[in-house]
Amino acid sequence: MSRIGNKIIEVPGGVNVSMTNREIEVKGPLGTEKVVLAAGIDIKIDGNKITLIRVGENIGQVRALHGLSRALLWNMIVGVSKGFEKDLDILGVGYRATQQGKSVVFQLGYSHNITYTPPEGITVEVLEPTKLRVKGINKQRVGQIAANIRELRPPEPYKGKGIRYKNEYVRKKAGKAGKK
Repeated sequence: MSRIGNKIIEVPGGVNVSMTNREIEVKGPLGTEKVVLAAGIDIKIDGNKITLIRVGENIGQVRALHGLSRALLWNMIVGVSKGFEKDLDILGVGYRATQQGKSVVFQLGYSHNITYTPPEGITVEVLEPTKLRVKGINKQRVGQIAANIRELRPPEPYKGKGIRYKNEYVRKKAGKAGKK
């Protein structure tokens, strides 16, 4: 029995959940999200409480999708009401980012600057020249955009320079041992 799939979802005020055919639409103050409900999973909306129910008990895939469907629906509700954000730090001498409209220009020690324009629905804010914040209503897209930005200059293990998530620990390696 799925423990996560059986948990009741309480919908906060200002968020509206509706279902047409197999598509669930969640509207809130920050935007609208849609997801198609997996086959074998049914939804019961009772006022501000939502319960996901499995139709076929013996099918392994339906059991696996029960908790996933509940987690996706919960993430949509949190996304349209509060939103998601991921912070990044830039470490390194001369490494910095500047905001130019919606785009961000990175100086990361390469011979050229890197201009990154986030997709629609995601915003990248430069809080300080060495601190960034990725914001949006879709948890998966926020995490993917943060990972794409981190990939521009991943933290290296010798000096720790590069782009890393806030509070990420990078294990440092010892350098070469010098000649005697």
